[in-house]
Amino acid sequence: MSDPALPSDLKFETALAELEALVENMENGALELEASIAAYERGMSLLRHCQAQLVAAEQKIRIMEDGEWKDWQPESRP
Repeated sequence: MSDPALPSDLKFETALAELEALVENMENGALELEASIAAYERGMSLLRHCQAQLVAAEQKIRIMEDGEWKDWQPESRP
């Protein structure tokens, strides 16, 4: 489920970086109460967005692997 407050094309890395910045500001006590509440709400939206993207990526991998998990083996280098 996507959050209507976030653009659907928001990249995972961008959302994660914003979430990390919000957490850092909240942990540092840099925000007043109202700003902390708004940051928490935004952070929850970003978290749900990131989780949804991870679930979608996992589903794509399962489809590519015919629904079976396969051990990843790094390519051997000569």
